[in-house]
Amino acid sequence: MALIQVNFMSKSLMRTVPMQVILPVDKLTFPGMPKKKESKFKTLYLLHGVFGNYTDWLSGTCIQRWAEKKDLAVVMPSGDNMFYVDQSGVNNMYGEFVGKELVEITRKMFPLSDKREDTCIGGLSMGGYGAIRNGLKYHETFGHIAALSSALIIDGIENRTNDTPAFIESRAYAEGVFGDLAKAKDSDKDPKWLAAKLVEKKVEIPRIFMACGLEDTLLGPNRDFKEYLEGLGIKVDYEEGPGAHEWDFWNRYIKKVVDWLPLENNAAGINSGNVGI
Repeated sequence: MALIQVNFMSKSLMRTVPMQVILPVDKLTFPGMPKKKESKFKTLYLLHGVFGNYTDWLSGTCIQRWAEKKDLAVVMPSGDNMFYVDQSGVNNMYGEFVGKELVEITRKMFPLSDKREDTCIGGLSMGGYGAIRNGLKYHETFGHIAALSSALIIDGIENRTNDTPAFIESRAYAEGVFGDLAKAKDSDKDPKWLAAKLVEKKVEIPRIFMACGLEDTLLGPNRDFKEYLEGLGIKVDYEEGPGAHEWDFWNRYIKKVVDWLPLENNAAGINSGNVGI
C-alpha cells in the first residue's frame, strides 16, 4: 500500500493545500499467485469533520487496510472548519475544491478511473454534510455518496444566536460559513433543496449510504433527511447502530461503506508484520 502526502497549489482556495492519498499500487504477488489485472483505481474522496484535517481518517480508523484489500484509492483533503461550501468573498471555494478541482487534479496525478460509477464521496459529521451537499451538487461526477453522522444543520439555522459557549453552534460562525442565514435554506447549501431539484430535473442521482449512532445528538436530523429523500422517491441505504459521535462508530461504519461500494474483493497486500506466506 502506497501512502502519499501531497501539497499542491489550489486555484479554488488560492493557496497551497495538503492531502493524504491511499493508493494500492504496490501489491506483491508470489509465484503461483494469479497476476492482478491492471486497471485504473476506483476512488473514495473522504472528508473529515470539524476540528479535523487530512490525517484524521488514517489515525482514527482502519481505512488503509480495508482500502488495500478492495483495491480502492482514497483521497483525504483538508477542509478546515468550513463545511465544504463556497465562501467566494474570501476565496474559500471549498465546494468547488472537493467537488471539481480535487477530482480533476488527482486524476492527473494518479491512475484513477474517470468513470462516474467508480467515483465516491464520503465523510463524517461536517464531512458527511459535505459529502451529501457536494455529491448532489456534482452528481455528474460522483456515483456514490457515503455519509456518517452527518451534520445536517441547515434546518432552523436562521434562528441561531450568539448566546452559546461553543463557537461552532453560534450565529457568527454559521454566518461566516453559510453567509446570510435567511438565504441558506432553499439554496445549493441545503441538501434537501438540491435533492428536490435533481428529482425535478429527472437526472440520475448518486446511490446514497447513510449511518448514524443511536446515542448521537445528530440522529434526529439524519432520520429526517433519510425520510425526506424517500419521500422524493430516492432510495437510501440507511443504518443505525450503537454509538455516539465518536471514532469507534466511524471505524465500524467506514468498513460498511467500503463493503457497500461495488468493489472487487481482492486479497490485502503484504505489509510489515504480515508476510502472508
